[in-house]
Formats: sequence, C-alpha cells, structure tokens
Amino acid sequence: MANRLTQIATRTGDDGSTGLGDGTRVPKDNLRVQAMGDVDELNSGLGVLLAEPLPADVRELLVVIQHELFNLGGELSIPGYTLLKPEAVARLDAALAHYNAALPRLAEFILPAGTRSAALAHVSRTVARRAERAVVALSAQASVNDAPRQYLNRLSDLLFVLARVLNRANLDGLGGDDVYWRSERLAAQGAAADDAPASNLPGDALK
Repeated sequence: MANRLTQIATRTGDDGSTGLGDGTRVPKDNLRVQAMGDVDELNSGLGVLLAEPLPADVRELLVVIQHELFNLGGELSIPGYTLLKPEAVARLDAALAHYNAALPRLAEFILPAGTRSAALAHVSRTVARRAERAVVALSAQASVNDAPRQYLNRLSDLLFVLARVLNRANLDGLGGDDVYWRSERLAAQGAAADDAPASNLPGDALK
C-alpha cells in the first residue's frame, strides 16, 4: 500500500484488471469495483459541495460523512472485511431526524434545483442511489455486510433533506424555498378551484 501511495502510475491495470485490498486482482468491470467506484464518485461529489459556502453544522457533518464513505469503500475493497460501524448508520438517522424536523412539510414534488449548494447536494443524492444499487447488485453475487447498503440508503435521504436546508440557508443571497414541480394536473385542479363557488373551496371545510 505504501508503494502504491508514492507510485501513482503503477501500470498494473493496463491489462484491464485492478487489485482489491486483499491483494487479489479482478476485472475493472467487476461488480465490486463498480460499487467502489460509485462510492468514490459520491465522496468526490461531497468534496465539491464542501467547496461551497455552507452552514457550519452542515459542513462538519459532511466532513464526517466523507470519512465514513472512505471506510465504506475500504470495506467493499476487502471481501469479508468489516470497517463501517453500525454507529455510522445511526448517526445519519439522527441527522436526518434533526434537519427534517425544522423543514416545512412537503405537499408537492420538488425539482433538484435552487441554490448551487442545494443542486450539488441533489447530484450527490442521485450518486448515492446509484452506489446503493451497485452494492445491492454486488450482494446478489457475494457476501456484503448490511451497513454499507443501509448507510447509502440513509445518506441519499439525508442529502435530499440537506438540499432543502441549503435552499433556505441564504448564504449567497439566493436562498428561500424549494423549487416545485409544475404539474399540469395540479395546475388544472387549481384553476378549477379558482372558478368554483366560494362555498365549494377546500378551505371552507376548515373554517
């Protein structure tokens, strides 16, 4: 490993194979390698997000997540090895509950848009979903611990919530709200409600 850290171009992968953490070599399109690559891409995406202005607590959380994703990738690189702890999944559960509690309840679908930081969080969310699918595919062929799959599943949910948080952070003067999907069906229902007699409006039932 020390040699690999100092010698970046090893040329050992020129034949289309790569080495796992236990020294075995597999094709670069191996399901395990694909899962490792998706996790690496996810971690890199969080690195880009961390280059943005962020609330201090969100930044601190994302740095911890980067380290845990590195552990997750390390676990995937060594068949039968355990590195990611269940406490890491519990930490995401706690963060998810914390940040979601402060957000208004969603009544409509939202678009992956808004401020730059929120959009980057959405991009990472989609990569997390892909990484989760890769781990599920791998687990159909090889033994994989539950924690990596659970962590990626929970992280994608958390990134969705953090995108909403970042759209409201207003650190760059552009924040405010989510970007809502303009459904033609809902718009038509809204127009029909506008034309209806006042006694038929949904709000009347709440008065």
